[in-house]
Amino acid sequence: MRKPIVAGNWKCHTTTNEATALAQALRQRLDGLEGAEIVVCPPFTGLATVGHVLRGSRIGLGAQDVFWEPRGAFTGEVSAPMLADVGCRYVIIGHSERRTHFGDTDQIVQRKLTAALRHALTPIVCIGETLAEREGNQTFAVLQRQLEGALREVPAADRERVIIAYEPVWAIGTGRNATPDQAQEAHAFIRQWIAKQWGADAGDSLRIQYGGSVTAANAASLLQQPDVDGALVGGASLNADAFSAIVKAALETKTVNR
Repeated sequence: MRKPIVAGNWKCHTTTNEATALAQALRQRLDGLEGAEIVVCPPFTGLATVGHVLRGSRIGLGAQDVFWEPRGAFTGEVSAPMLADVGCRYVIIGHSERRTHFGDTDQIVQRKLTAALRHALTPIVCIGETLAEREGNQTFAVLQRQLEGALREVPAADRERVIIAYEPVWAIGTGRNATPDQAQEAHAFIRQWIAKQWGADAGDSLRIQYGGSVTAANAASLLQQPDVDGALVGGASLNADAFSAIVKAALETKTVNR
């Protein structure tokens, strides 16, 4: 049985005070829930504060990015040891906004993934196609390329720690999400690819989140799909009620379906 995981990506939102208030609200609503992993990923400036608010709770702390070197003359970067030091247990890697706006290539994603694993962070590796690629029937080719690029050097002992987030680029921040059938088709392809590369057991146990305009209204229909194991939530994660509803939808659908 794959434990559902719901992560909130706060992106470039929240001052320290806003992050504190949101974390407190989430803890009040979610701390007693069991059966799912819950993660919040504030901006770097909020990590220490949010980590303090969540200490001792069931909500894990994650970062939105990581640099591949542990230290050095890399102005503006934040390393895996630094993230671990403030209490992070998770990190998002290869989000489409990083790929599009900041030039993160498949090779860079692979280096960041290696760094995260080396320092005991659970990586949430994002992959997904653009609208032009989907309309050109390139979805599976793009997913395969990104999987091969990111995962080619993951040691066997670390494979069970990797989480994949399928985020169709055309659905991120647009209000337009993949249909449940489209999400299931992509997730099934990812699981089959992992099974071929890493073995059937790894394919069966790998957790794959869906991301891309996930809301409280559409979460249940997406999470009901057999190969959708959770959600990577953007805008809705900034609202404590909406994010809590998505977490509860994951618990309800996965309890019923598994």
